[in-house]
Amino acid sequence: MLVDKIPPFKYILGDIKYEMGIVLVLGTVIHYMSEPLASYLPVMPLTIATFLGTAISVLLSFKMSQSYDRWWEARKIWGAIVNDSRSFVLQLQAFLQNPVLAPQITTMAYRQIAWNYALGQSLRGLHPLENSAYLLSEADLAMLQNHNNKPLGILQQNVLQISQLHKQGEISDFTHVQFNNIFMRFSDSMGMAERINNTVFPTTYRLYLHFTIYLFVITLSIGLNNVKVYFELPLLLLISMVFFLLEKTAYHLQDPFRNRPSDTNVTTIARNIEINIRQLLGEDQIPQAPERDTFYSM
Repeated sequence: MLVDKIPPFKYILGDIKYEMGIVLVLGTVIHYMSEPLASYLPVMPLTIATFLGTAISVLLSFKMSQSYDRWWEARKIWGAIVNDSRSFVLQLQAFLQNPVLAPQITTMAYRQIAWNYALGQSLRGLHPLENSAYLLSEADLAMLQNHNNKPLGILQQNVLQISQLHKQGEISDFTHVQFNNIFMRFSDSMGMAERINNTVFPTTYRLYLHFTIYLFVITLSIGLNNVKVYFELPLLLLISMVFFLLEKTAYHLQDPFRNRPSDTNVTTIARNIEINIRQLLGEDQIPQAPERDTFYSM
């Protein structure tokens, strides 16, 4: 996730170096070929380049808005997961007053921690249990072998344990409904995150936008054919850099779970949830909160 740090200049240039290389080649070729081909080239007033630049701005504005909406929705989903995870453990402690059930409270709380890590890993296309296997018992891990969706399997284990407690009379019908409601919210949050992750932003939109930017560079270069090359090329690079940087920013934001530095910081959120839950359980061994010394936080 992006944090409140100044992005490194190396990252800014490295993100668009290929596009800038193409712009540099196009500008150089058009500048030096415009004179021998002057009789074949049409008159290219700068108003055409201005019109294309305006069209690109509108397209970029739309894409940036749609991409940010996807990124912000992902962040709201994980905000709801934070709240519900805390509420779940608080409900366990409030409704299961029998001291004999304390180990079961810990087991389900650990499963909830594991669920957060597993969901984040799964959304990023990584091994779901890489950071959370130590939180689950051998029986839980054995049961998860039959699940393609590991977070869903972990959620099912807590659901079944709560149902068993209800059958044993340890929790009332009302309490069982409360737990079922929070499990439904966990399932809804997982489904919404998966929907964002599995819905592809139209790739043709990006291709058409890139084509329009390159067309803009060509028309602007032809329109500036009377300008000295050492003025024309920097101008082309600076103007096109603005467009490409905005397009890259929108491209990174549109997929908030693709294991990029700019995605939603699900690992950091899951770690903070783990810290909160362990403190609610009264444990002494609390993991350290992730540090944010760099431009990005995982």
